[in-house]
Amino acid sequence: MRWLSLPTLLIMVALAPTGLAQTAPSDQPSNPADQKPDVSPELVAIQAQSDAFAEAFNRHDASAVAALWTDHAEFIDDSGTVYAGREAIEEAYAQYFAEHSDVQIQFVIDSLRQLGDNVAIEDGRAIVSPPPAGDAGVSKYTAVHTKVDGKWRMASVRDTWVEATVAPQSVADLEFLIGDWVAEEHGVQMHSVCRWIADRHFVARTYTTTHLDGSKTSGMQLIGWNPIAERMQSWMFSPDGGHAIGVWSATPAGWVAETIGTTGDGTPTTSLNRLSKLDDNAYVWQSIQRTAGGVALPDTDEVVIKRTSSDQ
Repeated sequence: MRWLSLPTLLIMVALAPTGLAQTAPSDQPSNPADQKPDVSPELVAIQAQSDAFAEAFNRHDASAVAALWTDHAEFIDDSGTVYAGREAIEEAYAQYFAEHSDVQIQFVIDSLRQLGDNVAIEDGRAIVSPPPAGDAGVSKYTAVHTKVDGKWRMASVRDTWVEATVAPQSVADLEFLIGDWVAEEHGVQMHSVCRWIADRHFVARTYTTTHLDGSKTSGMQLIGWNPIAERMQSWMFSPDGGHAIGVWSATPAGWVAETIGTTGDGTPTTSLNRLSKLDDNAYVWQSIQRTAGGVALPDTDEVVIKRTSSDQ
């Protein structure tokens, strides 16, 4: 058993250089559907149960974790081992916590749908910190929730470990980003500046968005190598008080950043941000697979971002 995941929080463990923008909606040049979505009370209850799972896991309380399952639940980990029944699941978690005294977990829901009054299916990804030994990757899961005596419980969870393709990389691969950049979409303008800091160990990106009414908001992003997790990573701080963490991976077209974060009001967010290089002075940015509060949001439009200065 690599580690026991379960409901709720996206994750990312691919390495390499990559995307620019992060999950925080205020970082987008355009303003498509960024308002907080409506969520049904039943889905809210399931998300609350998932939050309770993460809290119980992170305090290493195997009994509290097991209490979130049905009596005859089944858990299949990524090695194919089957744990049948709440008692067996509790024993497995207790053993895992004993062997991993400092482990913490996060989840993000990729999709959550209710199939009937008493059944819902959740798909997502999860990660633990510190990361497990071995190849980098991500644990994907599918959880079946059932309603028992008015409360949602997990009836079945299956984990699958997906190894990530790791590409050679260094912070120097971020050189292309250094400079001044501008974009405009539907009248909303964005200006960003990327510069080296900390003896070229990190790229600091500051951005200012000018909205249709003339008001301005600004934020910051740091991009660099995380030596503990052994991956290229970014940290985003948005003007509403939100933040996001992204893991960057190289693609044939450019870069991709898989992010997880929260808005200033505490709504969890996820996204996959793609950056496709057009030439040395322009790239296309788009944010896809976006969620807020576990609910899918539409993809943003593709936005062309152009360099205004070639000074490096």
